[in-house]
Amino acid sequence: MVTLALDLAANPVELTAALVDVPSVSGNEAALAAAVEHALRSQARHLEVVRSGNAVLARTRFGRPTRVVLAGHLDTVPINNNLPVRRTGAGADLVLHGCGTVDMKAGDAVMLHLAATATEPRHDLTFVFYDCEEVEAARNGLTRIERELSDWLTGDLAVVCEPSNAVVEAGCQGTMRVTVRTNGKRAHTARGWLGVNAIHAAGEVLRRLAEYEPRQVEIDGCQYHEGLQAVCVEGGVAGNVVPDECVVTVNHRFAPDRSPEQAEAHLREVFAGYEVSVVDLAAGALPGLSHQVARDFVRAAGGQPVAKLGWTDVARFAALGLPAVNFGPGDPSLAHTREEHVPAADIRRCAEVLTQFVH
Repeated sequence: MVTLALDLAANPVELTAALVDVPSVSGNEAALAAAVEHALRSQARHLEVVRSGNAVLARTRFGRPTRVVLAGHLDTVPINNNLPVRRTGAGADLVLHGCGTVDMKAGDAVMLHLAATATEPRHDLTFVFYDCEEVEAARNGLTRIERELSDWLTGDLAVVCEPSNAVVEAGCQGTMRVTVRTNGKRAHTARGWLGVNAIHAAGEVLRRLAEYEPRQVEIDGCQYHEGLQAVCVEGGVAGNVVPDECVVTVNHRFAPDRSPEQAEAHLREVFAGYEVSVVDLAAGALPGLSHQVARDFVRAAGGQPVAKLGWTDVARFAALGLPAVNFGPGDPSLAHTREEHVPAADIRRCAEVLTQFVH
């Protein structure tokens, strides 16, 4: 296999385009990982480089008093007739279109450019380019790296270069999915009075959801909005049978000042009297902006950080004790869409901020 040649010192906009043109749907990142590994080994001799599956890790070892970990995933969702990369506009108005431009090869390009050009940083730097972020957590490359190369994930600040409109998004919400079950008694619908309709019984569950008033919580100057939404209702066995079971699936997004245990206790209180089962759970991440390195980064970004309304891998780093933020080019609402595109101005801004921060 011929390895693609990447010029890491090149304009990060053009580096983004080169990365986008290498398909890397989850599970098929080998070609891109090989290109990233070869480029780092040949063009960034100041870095220690290791390969872990289809993840590539690199770090400085200058003995600086602080270490910053920068992370980005190499994989994308399936291609949707949106490769190769396409350009519109020019100069300051240039826009790159294509699968992975936003999520998150523009962020990877910024990281790679920084890895090659920051030869004398004031912080030691670790770069983590990992695989399988877009699929189930068990396959996520960070899971394997934490298990096998845990010392590579230590530091004083983690910056996950996921798209954030080139502003600092601090921490992230936790997410929990539960099922709320109602029970009844089957009967023929011609004699419905002999049964108990479990779907009708779920009306009270839906009423509580409709009347629920979610919290808004300010942490480190960031406003987190909680949410509670029914996402699925299942019940019924046939068109002429009174259903004896109904299951309402509910998604809860909770502010990171709540632990998963507290969030679960809250939902059990909301749905008191019903059978509640947790089917999916991921803890949130506190922003940690009181830490000096985090404050320095926010200052370098030149603006007020905002809360991350969603869950990202910053939560993994927060669980390891690192304050963690999202900071990357592109609009996250365009991720996973056929219309995915990133302004070159976002890429340039992120590269400039990170360069200023590490020097």
